[in-house]
Amino acid sequence: MQKARERKPDWLKISLNTGDGYKEINSMMRGRKLHTVCEEAKCPNIYECWSQRTATFMILGNICTRACRFCAVTSGLPTELDLEEPRHVAQSVKEMGLKHVVITSVARDDLNDHGASMFAATITAVRESNPLTDIEVLIPDLGGEVNRLALVLAAKPDVLNHNLETVSRLSDKVRAKAKYQRSLSVLRLAKELRPEQTTKSGMMVGLGETKEEIIEAMKDLRAAGCDILTIGQYLQPTFKHIGVDRYYEPSEFAELKREGLALGFAHVEAGPLVRSSYHAREQTESAKSAAAGTEAAVSEN
Repeated sequence: MQKARERKPDWLKISLNTGDGYKEINSMMRGRKLHTVCEEAKCPNIYECWSQRTATFMILGNICTRACRFCAVTSGLPTELDLEEPRHVAQSVKEMGLKHVVITSVARDDLNDHGASMFAATITAVRESNPLTDIEVLIPDLGGEVNRLALVLAAKPDVLNHNLETVSRLSDKVRAKAKYQRSLSVLRLAKELRPEQTTKSGMMVGLGETKEEIIEAMKDLRAAGCDILTIGQYLQPTFKHIGVDRYYEPSEFAELKREGLALGFAHVEAGPLVRSSYHAREQTESAKSAAAGTEAAVSEN
């Protein structure tokens, strides 16, 4: 508890930009009764992203059936399931003129398919009205069921993201119901079911892990075929959540990025304020360029 009260370092300070872009996105979300992880998870980048007309849509309501100790999203028994949500998301993507959209959700363990069909429907709706938009989905583990994952993959998202969140030793302490090995299996199965699928995962640091444990988690992700990795500083949403063990310095994130690239990730985004969808379009483009460079090198040899 004491550590959570420590003054945050200067590199974690953010500017509150609530200009026209921010207000426009806010109005659009309220008008269509849509949710964003930007708001629900108290993302520190919301002002920057919304002012640049980018947002991460959160489908399947705003009440999560899990209560992870790091997450600010409200937990409880969901009552909301808006079957018009895929169409509303697609319309908003079109109005915003997005070239890359990120779609995530709360965990919906109460649904038979854990929300897989809604992910598929939303991908389809967005692609039909926005054929030039890259679609990234950040999915929960879907209970680890291969048929649910296959349903999402059949809709052919450009990027499939599932976050590992933390190192193996801390996983049960930090996450509710989710399992470290299950998360790895989701990423591994995605590659087995659709080999051309770009996969992505994210981790938080500052929860008490060691550097050796972070590297081990990176190796586990690479063994599962993960292409893109994001690493950011954990920030305690409220005093009810797990406390921050320490704040990593920017130089440490730079070193983690170097370690990740050396292990073979196509792209590593690492920094104090990095989150899964932060600069998501740039991450994907960088990964594509890296993959193209690798293929060219192989062809030459």
